[in-house]
Amino acid sequence: MADAPKPSALGLIVLWQLYEKPLHAYAIQKLLEAEGKSRVVNVRSRASLYQAIERLVRLGLVEVAETVRVAGYPDRTVYAITDGGRDVAREWLRAMLRDPGDEFPDFIAAVSLLFALTPEDARDQLEQRERRLAAELAETEGAMAEAPQGLPRLFLLEEEYRKALLEAQLAWLRGVIEDLREGRLDWSEAWLRQIAEAFLPTDTDDKEGS
Repeated sequence: MADAPKPSALGLIVLWQLYEKPLHAYAIQKLLEAEGKSRVVNVRSRASLYQAIERLVRLGLVEVAETVRVAGYPDRTVYAITDGGRDVAREWLRAMLRDPGDEFPDFIAAVSLLFALTPEDARDQLEQRERRLAAELAETEGAMAEAPQGLPRLFLLEEEYRKALLEAQLAWLRGVIEDLREGRLDWSEAWLRQIAEAFLPTDTDDKEGS
């Protein structure tokens, strides 16, 4: 669909939950947690889930099927996927599989400005990141080890991918930390000024239209 709305990871997963049958938000949240999808998208916050559902309703991908009233409990709105939602869900899935995406991660932006800190400060921040990533890797390996015996690999691919990314990030990060520790990667204000004079353009005036 050429005019399909912008893909959303949480929106996609909600649509696929509704593919099976209409559900209310609480049931969607519990299903996602039971299936381990809380490690893929943020479903711990009910507000995030409601915002995703409301967006899907505005886009016409989901509709209100009914309101369930149970004595002693708040009314629950049951949502169902529309025919358009089924089409968009498949297109979102295809797009998110094939396209790397055009949003730049925060970490890459921060790395591009690493020189704004002293080498010692930069190393300290990266060492903290390394410890957190190592903990995430241990958690991921634990989740894979605790998967039900005989569970087909198809349902563990997301954890495999997470593990591969974490291992790659840690390998790169530890190399940079080691270079900072040993002084192979180093800088000072005077050196940065020299680099700026050598490599940055000195005339930044916009000549066009003048």
